[in-house]
Amino acid sequence: MTETPEIAQKGPYPVDVEEGKNYFWCACGRSKNQPFCDGSHKGTEFSPVKYTAEASKKVFFCGCKHTAKAPLCDGAHNKL
Repeated sequence: MTETPEIAQKGPYPVDVEEGKNYFWCACGRSKNQPFCDGSHKGTEFSPVKYTAEASKKVFFCGCKHTAKAPLCDGAHNKL
């Protein structure tokens, strides 16, 4: 059985990331620390997705958890 992630929000989370730093994106939608993992996925089939910033800049992490380009937004929220 495939679980469906919870929609944290129908839009991306803009985040200023730092070059070389690792970020762990919440894939389940349950985290209270959106868009990042807080361990709420335990007991589900979901795992956080590691993102390493290649440059210091603003990126848009997926908020709906339905992106095909995890962990970044691909506009999938527009079809929900």
